[in-house]
Amino acid sequence: MAWLLAFSRGVDWVNQRFGAIANWCVLLACGISAANAFVRYGINYSSNAWLEVQWYLFAGIVMLGASYTLFRNEHVRVDLFYGMVGERGRIWIDIFGFVFFMLPAMVLLTWMTWPFALDSWVRWEDSPNAGGLLRWPVKMLLPLGFFLITLQGLSELIKRIALLRGARQPVEVVTEYHRPEQ
Repeated sequence: MAWLLAFSRGVDWVNQRFGAIANWCVLLACGISAANAFVRYGINYSSNAWLEVQWYLFAGIVMLGASYTLFRNEHVRVDLFYGMVGERGRIWIDIFGFVFFMLPAMVLLTWMTWPFALDSWVRWEDSPNAGGLLRWPVKMLLPLGFFLITLQGLSELIKRIALLRGARQPVEVVTEYHRPEQ
């Protein structure tokens, strides 16, 4: 179990770094959006490239930030039973959800988006808009993001199994639950 927990810590570390990149993408997207609005309405000039940069940054925010969100246990979860059970019950619900829903879906999405992104890269696809940007870099975010979520899902699964087995090493997993306010 020790080497699995070491793998889990490594995945957590990687996804924390990608989460930091996603946070910077938020700042950059806000700055570019404000600059675009100023230039468009203040100077009466527009550029497709700057609009596409915003879209690309939004894609980076979602695809690179999703695995970090899972790491932080701040993802959306369907609350039918989760709030009614104790910590051990929540761990079992998480394990069931990872094994039967999240991991198969993320593996499938990684597998399905890779040829799409690879084809774009091989063709050196660019935007059909005048002055637009290359499209393949943003399309590469799809398989990368789904792969990172897959890795983080495995990490979370390992941590929860370690908790059930009474791991001696410290396991950083958040099982705390706060019911959403209605």
